[in-house]
Amino acid sequence: MMTALSMAPLFRQSIGFDRFNDLFESALRNEAGSSYPPYNIEKHGDDQYRIVIAAAGFQESDLELQVERGVLTVGGGKRENEAGDVTYLHQGIAQRAFKLSFRLVDHIEVKGAELRNGLLSIELVRVVPEEAKPKRIPIGGGRPVLES
Repeated sequence: MMTALSMAPLFRQSIGFDRFNDLFESALRNEAGSSYPPYNIEKHGDDQYRIVIAAAGFQESDLELQVERGVLTVGGGKRENEAGDVTYLHQGIAQRAFKLSFRLVDHIEVKGAELRNGLLSIELVRVVPEEAKPKRIPIGGGRPVLES
């Protein structure tokens, strides 16, 4: 019985992230910490992307976003208990520390981030400079001009 799973069809359509297959491989290996916090990667149009991270129980001051050398790192720290006299009978909202990293391909930039209703949304945009865009070369009917 074959247990290997081919991800090749999924790699054909990149969503703007380099090494997208690493994301799937780590999810399939079910590494510790790879599923917390859950997140979505969304494509909105040709050049706009969004990462949505479920950050329930975190405040803006608990979260940190950083881009360095093409890697977006999102971290969340455990907040100190604000009300020392609170005893939890059940604490189902996890507030453990986390760190997620996303490798951004060339020309992907972080546009902004917003925390609303327990969801951290990070807006990404592809900004391709003019010199990197494809250029249409006209075909002339005459002979090629050679410089000497």
